[in-house]
Amino acid sequence: MSHPILGVTLGDPAGIGPEIALKAVARLKPRLDAGEFGLVLLGDPGVLARAGQVLSITPPDTVTEDALAGLSGAAVLPTPTPKTPIRWGEVSAEGGEQAYQAVAIATRLALAGQIAGIVTAPLHKEALHMAGHDYAGHTEMLADLTGATGSVMMLAHGPFRVSHVTTHCALEDVPRRATAARIARVLDLTLAALRALGIAQPRIAVAALNPHAGEGGLFGRHDIDITAPVVASYVARGERIFGPIPGDTVFVKLRGQDFDAVVAMYHDQGHIPVKLLGFTVDPATGRWTALNGVNVTLGLPVIRTSVDHGTAFDIAGTGIADETSLIEAIDYALHLTAPGVGRAIPA
Repeated sequence: MSHPILGVTLGDPAGIGPEIALKAVARLKPRLDAGEFGLVLLGDPGVLARAGQVLSITPPDTVTEDALAGLSGAAVLPTPTPKTPIRWGEVSAEGGEQAYQAVAIATRLALAGQIAGIVTAPLHKEALHMAGHDYAGHTEMLADLTGATGSVMMLAHGPFRVSHVTTHCALEDVPRRATAARIARVLDLTLAALRALGIAQPRIAVAALNPHAGEGGLFGRHDIDITAPVVASYVARGERIFGPIPGDTVFVKLRGQDFDAVVAMYHDQGHIPVKLLGFTVDPATGRWTALNGVNVTLGLPVIRTSVDHGTAFDIAGTGIADETSLIEAIDYALHLTAPGVGRAIPA
């Protein structure tokens, strides 16, 4: 490729994915016209046309897979036409199938080297399951489609980065899954990702599982018996790993730039602080006015980033959805694909 080409999957077509994709293409037009990179939107052209009418934006032209090598600017790669109509804000098996097909095609293209990376708009888990695809989300789907094992979710909002030891599982299952081997896997992939982002000597804090890191064993021994020895082994190798640090203070220290990333033990421990910082709410209406943040899947044989928000069925089709998170995800993917391309990721 003369320049990187990213595949953008539209997610569930009943959600805001088609709208934010078109808005992102419109905002990125100067960079696309300059040949900095190319974007191919994977989804149903009819759904994009409907979104375009809402936004008064003309969707890009359609292309075939054979034309991707010479792609300039933005284009649409059609996925199979929906068998039943897709309605805004409606959970359906057809919406889940459309979301799955876009990711499956994008993954095949990325594995073949036809695109440099994948950026995903949000899908709806219930719709995905209704379509017969029993995945907890994009991360698990991509691991299955690529044959990868031990992938890791990292959320990022500028320099605020959080990797996860566990994600979509019951809280009661976390201690059993947060093994020494898994914590080490997350640390290895997070170290590699930070170095790919240009941080030569990353500083990573490991969040404690228990309150006060177990308080000397009063509140459990996982942090003492499992996490602390893993951290010590990395420190002995010269890595700047810290912890376990209590979860109620570690993210304040990350925000103060004491660290470059935090390893969280479970889904909500890591997601809540990132989304609290990344989502802007209008105090007068209570509505989200900006959605910032990126979901990066580490440990795959392909580059994948995503928005850090859901399908927002309640506002789908209104034209008010914010595209900032998608643009941020595109820039993260570009930087991981070819460091120095696109907008710099804050250190």
